[in-house]
Amino acid sequence: METLNDWLERAERLHPKNIELGLERAKEMAQRLGLRFACPVITVAGTNGKGSTCAMLESILTHAGYRTAVFTSPHLVRFEERLRLQGEAVDASKLIASFEVVEKARGDMPLTYFEFTTLGILHCMTVEKPDVAILEVGLGGRLDAVNIIDTDCAVITSIDLDHMEYLGPDRESIGFEKAGIMRPGKPAIVSDPVPPQSVIDHANSIGADLWRFGTDFNVAGDKQQWGWSGRGRRYSGLAYPALRGANQLINAAGVLAALEALRPQLPITAQAVRNGLAMVELPGRFQIVPGEPALVLDVAHNAHAVAALAENLDAMGFYPTTHGVFGVMADKDLAPILARIGPLIDRWYFTDLPTPRAAKAADLLATWQAQNTRTDASGSVHAGPMEALRAAIGQAGPADRIVVFGSFFTVGGVLENGTPRLQAKHLSPGG
Repeated sequence: METLNDWLERAERLHPKNIELGLERAKEMAQRLGLRFACPVITVAGTNGKGSTCAMLESILTHAGYRTAVFTSPHLVRFEERLRLQGEAVDASKLIASFEVVEKARGDMPLTYFEFTTLGILHCMTVEKPDVAILEVGLGGRLDAVNIIDTDCAVITSIDLDHMEYLGPDRESIGFEKAGIMRPGKPAIVSDPVPPQSVIDHANSIGADLWRFGTDFNVAGDKQQWGWSGRGRRYSGLAYPALRGANQLINAAGVLAALEALRPQLPITAQAVRNGLAMVELPGRFQIVPGEPALVLDVAHNAHAVAALAENLDAMGFYPTTHGVFGVMADKDLAPILARIGPLIDRWYFTDLPTPRAAKAADLLATWQAQNTRTDASGSVHAGPMEALRAAIGQAGPADRIVVFGSFFTVGGVLENGTPRLQAKHLSPGG
């Protein structure tokens, strides 16, 4: 086992299933490894907004002078992105060292890829002895391997329909799964403005310290600035978060509630809040790359996230033609996705993705054609995200925009060699 890729390939072969929810194996392994954090832990669950929430927490806490360790998944381009230490992707050698420790402790225990890599990343985090650990749940909450760690503050972002084959058929059952990260007597921040009743009920039944958007904390703002008020504290005249999009204010509100709840352990200044929100970065979340044509990257891959993307695209102003590069997993409910964003996309470029779980580009095209009512829209299929993007660039005029969205594989596929800067063909020298 020489390289990180060797380890990841091995991890894929340890268990017959890609996903098997349940904490027994991971809990047993955590005991064998003696996994314990000597610092405050913030755990973030939700359908959409988890990555943005983690990034804002990380940015503010870093600006407040704390050493942060952040675990998020999946990654866009490189596996090392899943663990950020002090805002930088972890060095592969540190992960390899922790994977070796996990493998030694594993014996003949069958672990899924996610369990094995999560245990390795958590071990690596404890070795680094950060001042604060931020953990993003992979899927659900209650039975996700991340939930073997007792949190000091749970944050639950938006709750919507996704991964229903694992989490249940409606928002109430999905909410119950997400609420599983809460702990008795500890703050539980719910930034979803209209949370399922199951989340409220679970918080009350275990005696968590529930903070609700609209009740325990709130936001107000105008075009220029916004303010936050919570239990006993206010922030006013804040610049909007550097992450774009209407939904980011709700995520930021939950972040400030979490930091307020943890103030006794992690005091922060108003200046750290201002700087942290103004300078936060997260690739692939309504990321606009200036150029001709403009390029928008967004990992929106369920109906709720695509609705937010459509709103954000509407707010960008007029473009003669919008080109959409889209690839997604086969388990997604396409009808509401296509219905919501269809009116905004004039030319579709459906792409295959390098994973057996992905929908085939040809199937995406057929599904789109079956419900398309626009005579002026067109669609094509492509072997991969870069090929699809190249085709879009070939068709686009300088005043157009190209939106690359869907799975992490779709957005990651166009970021593999860095962020593309577009120049329309007839503007380039000699073009």
